[in-house]
Amino acid sequence: MAGKVVLHYFNGRGKMESIRWLLTVAEVEFDEIYLTTREQYEKLLSDGALMFQQVPMVEIDGMKLVQTKAILKYIAEKYNLHGKDLKDRVMIDMYSEGIFDLMEMIMILPFQADPKLEAIKSKAKDRYLPVFEKALSGPIYLVGGKLSCADVQLLECTLMLEEKFPEILAEFPNVKAFQGRMTQIPAINRFLLPGSKRKPQPDETYVKTIMEVFKIKIPLL
Repeated sequence: MAGKVVLHYFNGRGKMESIRWLLTVAEVEFDEIYLTTREQYEKLLSDGALMFQQVPMVEIDGMKLVQTKAILKYIAEKYNLHGKDLKDRVMIDMYSEGIFDLMEMIMILPFQADPKLEAIKSKAKDRYLPVFEKALSGPIYLVGGKLSCADVQLLECTLMLEEKFPEILAEFPNVKAFQGRMTQIPAINRFLLPGSKRKPQPDETYVKTIMEVFKIKIPLL
């Protein structure tokens, strides 16, 4: 019998947060080992645990998986959150890729000297949110009439956007209604409560830890 899933990352959101979200929706319990020192990272490297010398890394089903999108696809496939056929899956992947493009703009904000918040807001309103507003004009889920990883990622993304721009969904009622429906899913509702494994917005400690572990300097851009 496979042991509990273990996540190796920092004590913060970053690229691991989408994995936490998806495991939560799949109702999979997981433990976390937080990277806090350079020595921990070097131990993972010397053990051969990081294929491309990067985290996130997830121990699951006897494997040590890296690369965020590959990890998410594995979880989605395993727990029936990746569509019913090839056409569903490619639509889910297209939506997910777009969502990640937008979320990554927000993820790197703490590492920028001059964060371009207005540029992110503009792109969200002009390029990304209209796509999802249209897709949700009738269906309750993005693809195939059933919950998928793309829905989970869209919810995560809209919540991230609202943290920065509280009124951003005012012009997108279908997306806002979708968000409301998604938050009523019991596993998601629990994940949004205080004390869950959901991480808060990045703070100085999170940024400093990443800098020290990877020996990098900010601002990156």
